[in-house]
Amino acid sequence: MVRVYRIDSSRKEIIDFGSNLTNKLVIANIIFYILMIFGIGFYGDKIIDLFALTPSIILSGKNLWSFLTSMFMHGSFFHLFANMFSLFFIGNFLEKIIGRKRIFWVYLISGLVGGIFYVLATIIFGGIDIPAVGASGALFGLLGVLAVLVPNSKIYLITGPLILIVFEVIAIPFLPASLASIVSTIVNILILLMIFAIFSFNQNFRKFAVPLELSMWMLPFVAIIPLAIVGLFVTLPIGNSAHFGGLLVGLIYGFYLKNKFPRKTADLNKRFH
Repeated sequence: MVRVYRIDSSRKEIIDFGSNLTNKLVIANIIFYILMIFGIGFYGDKIIDLFALTPSIILSGKNLWSFLTSMFMHGSFFHLFANMFSLFFIGNFLEKIIGRKRIFWVYLISGLVGGIFYVLATIIFGGIDIPAVGASGALFGLLGVLAVLVPNSKIYLITGPLILIVFEVIAIPFLPASLASIVSTIVNILILLMIFAIFSFNQNFRKFAVPLELSMWMLPFVAIIPLAIVGLFVTLPIGNSAHFGGLLVGLIYGFYLKNKFPRKTADLNKRFH
């Protein structure tokens, strides 16, 4: 247990990291992923149509619950790992600042609004039959709150995986199927190594992940804008519209908290200046 200073409380409060909300959300995502693997094994694509967020199905007035279920569904083990890795660290940090209840509603509403933005974006730009899954919209909501409350705190963006994802998307269409499969496997292995490398005590190995130190306020925009620009020319397996929707919720709520608790947010900022 650790003692933390809560932005919405004038007292110190003990938080048990074995039972906090962030860790429960991570566990819920993992359990749902395992259930979906078994479900797809038995029922095939029917499970994807039922629980993934497919705009064409939503626009027909069906499966509205997929706005929620798609937030806990992931397309691959790597997709799950990357999101839960981020949620564990970002979520635990934010939960210590704003508490369980607040982070729950930020996570939930950011994910739902991210899904709405995704559906609206497909109406404008096309792709209404492409299903979307993942907790990224909710994660960007958490980042949005942190970007407002602790803008000067430092965080590392691991740019290596982003570079590899863009490379894979561009290169795969020009490769034979057998070679494309090998390239995808190598890319996934390299991405996992990069994620672990960032925690290495060996400075040279850490550089393998191509870490970029940023102030917290910069991270969401650096994570969205470059990929959005690339997405204008190449189809990426990334729902930038959902990211933007979740981020917008987080920014709005962050400014709400900042205005409601000006002294406490000022004190918080001094700690990370």
